[in-house]
Amino acid sequence: MSSLTYDLTLAGLTVGSAAALSGIGLVVTYRATGVLNFAHGAIAMVCAYALRQCVVEWGWPLWAGAAVTLLVLAPGIGMALERFVFRPLAVLGSDPAQTLVASIGVFVLLVGGAVLLWGQGARDDAPELTSAEPWGQLAVALLLAAGVGAVIRWTRFGRELRAVVDDRQLAVLGGIDADRVAAAGWAFGSFTAGLTGVLLAPYVRLDPYGLPLLVMEVVAVAVAARMRSLPVAVLTALAIGVAQSQLTRLHPTGWGAPLLQAVSTNLFVVALLIAALALPKVGTLDALPRSATARVPTPPGAWIVAMVLFLLPLGFAGSDLHTSVQVPALGVVLLSLVVVTGRSGQISLGQAAYAGLGALFTALLAAGRFPGLPQLPELAALAVAVVLVAPLGLLTGWPAISRRGLALALATFAVGVGVSRFVFAQPYAISGLSLGRPAGFESDRAYYVLELTLLAAALLTTWLLRRGRTGRALAAMRDHESGASAAGVQVPSLKLLAFVSGAALAALGGGMLGMGLRAFDPAAYDPVRGLLWFAAVVVLGADSTLGALAAAALLVGLDAGARGGVAAALIGILAVLVGRFPGGPYEALRTAAGRLRLRRGARLTAVGVGVRRRLRPAERGTTPRPALTGLTASGVAGVASQEAASGAQPRGAGGKPNAAEGRVPTHPPALITHHLQARYDNFTALDDITLTVHPGQVTAIVGPNGAGKSTLFHCLAGTHRPTHGQVLLGTRDITHLPAHARTRLGIARTFQQLAVFPSLTVAENVRVGAEQGRLRDPSAVERALRLLGLDGPVRALPAADLPTGTLRRVELARALAGSPRVLLLDEPAAGLDTAEVTALARVLKALAADGTALLVVEHDLDLVADLADTVHVMAAGRIVASGPPDRVLDAAGSQEAPA
Repeated sequence: MSSLTYDLTLAGLTVGSAAALSGIGLVVTYRATGVLNFAHGAIAMVCAYALRQCVVEWGWPLWAGAAVTLLVLAPGIGMALERFVFRPLAVLGSDPAQTLVASIGVFVLLVGGAVLLWGQGARDDAPELTSAEPWGQLAVALLLAAGVGAVIRWTRFGRELRAVVDDRQLAVLGGIDADRVAAAGWAFGSFTAGLTGVLLAPYVRLDPYGLPLLVMEVVAVAVAARMRSLPVAVLTALAIGVAQSQLTRLHPTGWGAPLLQAVSTNLFVVALLIAALALPKVGTLDALPRSATARVPTPPGAWIVAMVLFLLPLGFAGSDLHTSVQVPALGVVLLSLVVVTGRSGQISLGQAAYAGLGALFTALLAAGRFPGLPQLPELAALAVAVVLVAPLGLLTGWPAISRRGLALALATFAVGVGVSRFVFAQPYAISGLSLGRPAGFESDRAYYVLELTLLAAALLTTWLLRRGRTGRALAAMRDHESGASAAGVQVPSLKLLAFVSGAALAALGGGMLGMGLRAFDPAAYDPVRGLLWFAAVVVLGADSTLGALAAAALLVGLDAGARGGVAAALIGILAVLVGRFPGGPYEALRTAAGRLRLRRGARLTAVGVGVRRRLRPAERGTTPRPALTGLTASGVAGVASQEAASGAQPRGAGGKPNAAEGRVPTHPPALITHHLQARYDNFTALDDITLTVHPGQVTAIVGPNGAGKSTLFHCLAGTHRPTHGQVLLGTRDITHLPAHARTRLGIARTFQQLAVFPSLTVAENVRVGAEQGRLRDPSAVERALRLLGLDGPVRALPAADLPTGTLRRVELARALAGSPRVLLLDEPAAGLDTAEVTALARVLKALAADGTALLVVEHDLDLVADLADTVHVMAAGRIVASGPPDRVLDAAGSQEAPA
């Protein structure tokens, strides 16, 4: 081995060992808590600064500073985060999306706090904890990995850890202290973060932004390890570190040399892009559900105040006006996050990349340096830059089709880091580049007027994306993606629309920022800035355009009028507390004010109540909750009259046709499965299912839990692809069609777990089904509302606060509004009382009499006996009995009993 190869290998092992330590900490924290600690790099940076403070500033011995930093401060940070940030989120029942936002908030808070304490300048005097030889770091990484693996595999704590990861609630019921396990995981993860920081600090720039981002880049090793395997994480880190070091000996030439050089020096970023974009899942908690609440209308007075505040800078002068120029531009960038995150519910941590590309393309076009295009005036350059950047939104939009939550967050973060490293940081793109303002708008005041005009256009765009059919479809996708797809919403196309629109708005705002500053500054669009913007929009109301404007004013105003880092620290604190007010601060204030009014409201005496009753006898206190019983008379009567007019065979008193036992269906089958088989990994959920659902009949499926009933529904509805067999709608093979395509062909479904859209009203929920279903019938909404007894005052209420019985009717009405040929009902009576179940049965019988094919999964055997024409009994993924209810329900009852 040559001397150069040996030296480069040693250097690579040094970097790889530090990356391995970081990967070990991320994996352990994730396995103990289910949280990908986005603050890992920030903790590393804080510990590196703390060690420098102890040794360099205070003159402590190195061993004492290292002991306090690594054995007290680092684990203490982890335990404090678990106790005061993430444990309350778990107790409050917050969804994992809020946990992700809180983790990003901790990152932003620590970065802002570090700027406040130590300033923004880079330090090059960080103390060296070990020698330059990599063997000590390598030994520490290998020993930690082996020790953690042994603890997890062979100790009682390891068994408790695995139990908590598999099912936290079940582990608690079994007597395991899940909080203690989580605290230990956080403490160890923070210790490894601190160790990574103090080992890397002497060899890289020690500043509040660079070191956290550098550590977060090595999250690739944890992703490659599927957030589980410590050996894979360590080996991946060492391999990438050595490979990156060896590639430095290459000196490529030609036009692509700068890009190849950038790739060779940023191999961890390349690995992050590959791991985040190519691997299908990240751990077991890949899909992060998003909780949705009713939309909170913004008071008109708030918009008036905002308008006045945005017009005030026109009266400023000097530095105040120059600073204010940044606010509308940043407001447009943050509106892009409102579109992507607030309107469509997608996590996007890479919007800073699109803003930077907008500024860079504008500068290149204005300077005549963009390949293949002539030099353009600044305003035209901005417009063309927006057009060029918008399609690049597919970089994050395309992965979003198959990813949600954590996996999508990593993919968008990887794109942001990749653009920052391979475009913004390269001299071939930005050397000698300047950017002016459009002709006639050179002064700050004139340019501010132009910005307000462009901001108004951006506000109009976001307003249009909230209204009409597209706005309802976006809200449905945000609230419940599977439910939206089942209602016929083309979810993949909508995701692409959201990310492309978001990229265009970010590019517009980025170009405005660049022209306002008269320069392209790559530091203004780094990935850390993107995390700060995301946190700011989320905590101030992701679905609120006014919140985005407030966030822009807050970020610019605090950074300009106070010490650097104040804005980041404030946003970080609000993000850490996001679980306490998920709807944003305005919603929290509104709720608190409402409670205060209830507590302090004047109360009438008994005499006063009597007087008021005599003076206003017709006053109604509250709107009574509609009941399903008795509300189907008009709807059923209408259906029954259609049945009589069409000559359909009448039904007997029991709901089934007279002489049902021997009746042969006169219509061709509506839905057929042939030898259907479905598997999850090595488990066979369905085995050779052949089923026929006839129009005008109710077909029921019963069986114990785990029999495969829900999997069969998923295969029929298109949310799970079978491994073998066919699904036919009439004569058409729909086996490989997605859920929304099947809905538009006439298959509608309801879910065992309610799939309504909480932020929409009852009528809007039903309208989504009518707009996306098989037929576009203008009267379908009113007909469905009337049939299910939802045409009263309840129609205007948001679905977020309605009882379960009403929501069941909302979901069924939405399915019916699309005029389906086949209706799949997964436990439709769950959560209903006896009267509601009776009325629901009448509605379903009337639908069958009208020619609809119904397939029902239900545990209530009395309802099945009253409702079904044919019953199939499932067990262990197979149909074990079929026939009329009176012949097979006794067998079904014996199958259900153990469950």
